[in-house]
Amino acid sequence: MCSGRVDLAHVLRAFANGIDGVFIGGCRFNECNYNTHGNYHALNMVLLAKKLLAHAGVNPERLRLEVMSGSEGNLFAEVVNDFVQKVKELGPLGEGEGISREEVRSRVAAIARLVPYIKLAKKEKLASRLEKPEEYDTFFTAEEIEKLVNEAPSYYIDPEKCQACMACARRCPAGAIAGGKNLVHVIDQERCIKCGTCLEACPPRFGAVRKITGEPVPPPLSEEKRVIVRRAKEKAGEASMPG
Repeated sequence: MCSGRVDLAHVLRAFANGIDGVFIGGCRFNECNYNTHGNYHALNMVLLAKKLLAHAGVNPERLRLEVMSGSEGNLFAEVVNDFVQKVKELGPLGEGEGISREEVRSRVAAIARLVPYIKLAKKEKLASRLEKPEEYDTFFTAEEIEKLVNEAPSYYIDPEKCQACMACARRCPAGAIAGGKNLVHVIDQERCIKCGTCLEACPPRFGAVRKITGEPVPPPLSEEKRVIVRRAKEKAGEASMPG
């Protein structure tokens, strides 16, 4: 994988799919022909990914970033061979960690669903340019990652306030909101990527979307209880009833 195009979601998805190791190569820092500094961004992403993998119980040495110039073919072959040997020593994903492969994949997949939220929460750090290798190991701490993952927010649509305006459903990038005309909208917590778009999209006059941290999300309404009966219709119904 080229460092200029590395993405946290791609890396985590690879491990969630059972890949034993991921190698990322790119040009040396401050030597990029395109002057995009993508390798600095890749470095930060890799440092974050390593800590996230460790949180999931995966040996972070299964992920490696190496920078070199295009003329260093021998070096490229050397570091790739070294990485392949390292992955062989670690063994298949999960086996080397003493965890079942399926359990590892499940843990990493759960973290991968948090990527949009993680990117927003760590936006400033991910934009940093680390010049000193001694800064790498402490750039993200285990405590920081534990808090990031365990205290990730959830979003819930209050059925008492929802007006079925479809604003949140239309804006949701993950298609995680089920709704329709005169139906209280419901967020599928398994599909939700915790980006907060629904909270921003909900009209302030309704304020139906709640951000929840540190407590369970209330269960969704049953289908029959999701129907919104408008007051005007209720009055019309009452007026048509015989006295």
